[in-house]
Amino acid sequence: MKIGMIASHYPHALHREEFIARVHQVAEVFRGTPGCLSADCWLSDDAVISIVQWESDEAFAASLAAAQEAELDLAYDEREVRPREIVRVVARS
Repeated sequence: MKIGMIASHYPHALHREEFIARVHQVAEVFRGTPGCLSADCWLSDDAVISIVQWESDEAFAASLAAAQEAELDLAYDEREVRPREIVRVVARS
């Protein structure tokens, strides 16, 4: 069963480019883990959005563990205007 995640980040304008770079770094780590089908960065007027697909819950967990091991900057802090919105989705065939 495919698993997906859509994460919307709302950085202050001053930090927008930094957030784009952060999302690309995380996507690169995710794509390097077995079972990650895709990891992309999308932009809207006010958000930096990551959309990721995995082939299973196990692959999802492996990607999250890899991101933690890589010591990426995943912190929510004052660089963001409002809290992140993270939605986990499941594909139904």
